[in-house]
Amino acid sequence: MCTAPLIPLCSPKQARTPTALALGSFDGLHRGHQLVIDEIVKNANGDIPTVVSFWPHPREVLYSESRLRLDLPEEKTSLLAPLGVQQLVLIPFTRSLAALSAEAFVKTMLVETLQAHRIAVGANFRFGRNREGDTNSLKQFAAESGVEVVITPIFKDSEGRMSSSRIRSALSKGDLQSAKVLMGRPYRFRGQVVKGRGIGSGIGWPTANLEVDGRKFLPELGVYAAWAWINHEETPLPAIMNLGPQPTVDPASPSAVEVHILNKNLNLEGNELLIEPVERLRSQRCFSTIEELAKQIGLDAQLAQSKLSSIKGNI
Repeated sequence: MCTAPLIPLCSPKQARTPTALALGSFDGLHRGHQLVIDEIVKNANGDIPTVVSFWPHPREVLYSESRLRLDLPEEKTSLLAPLGVQQLVLIPFTRSLAALSAEAFVKTMLVETLQAHRIAVGANFRFGRNREGDTNSLKQFAAESGVEVVITPIFKDSEGRMSSSRIRSALSKGDLQSAKVLMGRPYRFRGQVVKGRGIGSGIGWPTANLEVDGRKFLPELGVYAAWAWINHEETPLPAIMNLGPQPTVDPASPSAVEVHILNKNLNLEGNELLIEPVERLRSQRCFSTIEELAKQIGLDAQLAQSKLSSIKGNI
């Protein structure tokens, strides 16, 4: 697989300055996000085009809510590089930061630390203590330091406002095609292959058991046709993926990601796999016997092979 060049992932104090910065979560990096980023890349005027986000999500810190991400920071660096961004800065979100007024945040973080000369945000951007700051106050505070602020209108398509929530909704339904259209790229995730219980091998369908970062948003449970890249190899391999528990073998088992590489018998333990689920084939089912399960997996494999063989698009 052709890997995009990585850009630095750094803290505010490690960032190269001065900057032209795009500020926001940019989760999913959909077309609306890309318009904001384009404003600082095309008009950097010698400054460092920089994306600035908070980590962890503010609601995780303030309300103990779990916020799964479409793109983890390490994934985002390779996605931002082709857009012309030169660094990704993560501002550690703490209760102390949350207590800063909107004015103090602009002047201490954006102007003094990151030395911003140009700032781009979406029209719905809020910031500062109790989300008191909006685009008007951002313009006001930045102007006092001679910093230009560009407000990008909310991007809409025929279905309405473009948002990360729409991408999550599509993935939650197993609708990979809609998610791909919204993001402008396929949805993918990575996982380390760890030792399993060998149940798949015992019924003739060995699987790679993936340990996936728990902060990553995964699609609806079920069986999928998928592409799999081993480590950083160029060529993807056709595969079937089971996402969820094992209702036939162990109904009490936790949700897991299991991948079977089609037409191969590989020992993948210790390797990293990049997975692109392409199409959801079916929901999970509890079969009466292991033999019935093995027969169904065979049918799943045939269907996945047929669907993947017909794909001519970008993989």
